[in-house]
Amino acid sequence: MPEILLNQELSTQALCGLVANFLCNKQWMLATAESCTGGLIAAACTDLAGSSVWFERGFVTYSNAAKTELLSVDAALIECHGAVSEPVARAMAVGALAHSRAQVAVAVTGVAGPGGGSPEKPVGTVWFGWATPAGVSSEVQHFGGDRAAIRQATVRHALTRLLQQLAQPLPG
Repeated sequence: MPEILLNQELSTQALCGLVANFLCNKQWMLATAESCTGGLIAAACTDLAGSSVWFERGFVTYSNAAKTELLSVDAALIECHGAVSEPVARAMAVGALAHSRAQVAVAVTGVAGPGGGSPEKPVGTVWFGWATPAGVSSEVQHFGGDRAAIRQATVRHALTRLLQQLAQPLPG
């Protein structure tokens, strides 16, 4: 992993540039599956000229029906755990790979606010899923601030952790 990621915060543009370099070197492509960010991760990636070499497609699956229809997330999974949950984030990442030609996917589902939160899932709760050739991983984060701040923090975290995961050696 580039040491710079451990020592300082990078701009979203710089993070996208590092993702682009890594994916280009591997000849891999990225797909995104976004709920609470509404396409902001895809937009950040495609802000870079030449992104068609490494960015394959983005799914904005804001509604539960879209998650099911576009990503094949089982409706029963959403019913049982809620849209903002680890199983759904993981299923979104896997679905993005299955419905694209990408080798790498990132998925986000969360409560950006200002409403919609609950005691179990307060505003700022975001579940992340990543699918790479090394496997599927997930984690939850709780961000503060207003809707815009939560969405921007989600984009940055999704890209930062994607870089960290891509830098890990493949099993086997």
